[in-house]
Amino acid sequence: MAIRAVLWDVDDTLFDYSGSDRAGALRHLQAEGLLSRYESAEQALGLWRAVMETQFARFVAGELGFQEHRRERVRAFLGVPVEDSEADAWFARYVRHYEAAWTLFPDALPALEALGPRFRQAVLSNAATASQERKLRTLGVDGRFEQMVCADRIGCAKPDPRAFHAACALLGLPPGEVAYVGDQLECDAVGARDAGLHGIWLDRTGPAEAVVPDGVRRIAHLGELPGLLPRLIGFGAPSTFG
Repeated sequence: MAIRAVLWDVDDTLFDYSGSDRAGALRHLQAEGLLSRYESAEQALGLWRAVMETQFARFVAGELGFQEHRRERVRAFLGVPVEDSEADAWFARYVRHYEAAWTLFPDALPALEALGPRFRQAVLSNAATASQERKLRTLGVDGRFEQMVCADRIGCAKPDPRAFHAACALLGLPPGEVAYVGDQLECDAVGARDAGLHGIWLDRTGPAEAVVPDGVRRIAHLGELPGLLPRLIGFGAPSTFG
């Protein structure tokens, strides 16, 4: 069965979230005078990342709304009670530093351009719709996707098969004609495979000998995609978008 469309994860796949977040958080903590509380910047950033992962998981699970998950990140990181308005202002100051550091991975735009003539393209993300739309618009790539499918709009999140199936339904394609590309092995690649899509794991930093589950393809950079898709599973159909 030929691949007709590529579904993309965004954060740490196309968009360098970790790098942008690290740079933004470091500048923010410096500006707030908080780095002196920690033995090192790495210790502070490690706590920042751990808090983010915990609270974002609560957002994905539906325990918190998007704004509330941000407030809980502030409270957990600072370790003290903080009023909503104060937490919002504190996080907004971080966001200004974070957004100033936004960047695509160097291989992202060439991959989007290379796939565009042959494959339809869309996004499936666990992040909030408004956040991802603004991010891709700011980065200048929003017009390359037919659909923006996010967990807050469809009521479920990866790796739930319903999330993948919802994106396929919006494209009007069966799962077997769609490839999903993401940086998380279980959430993205295995989840896509289990939902009947072609799961492609973008593993930028892992060792060459990393174990890859059956039915999952592993790539080290997005430059491999244009050659991988037709070689493994047939040529994609011409895009009907735009």
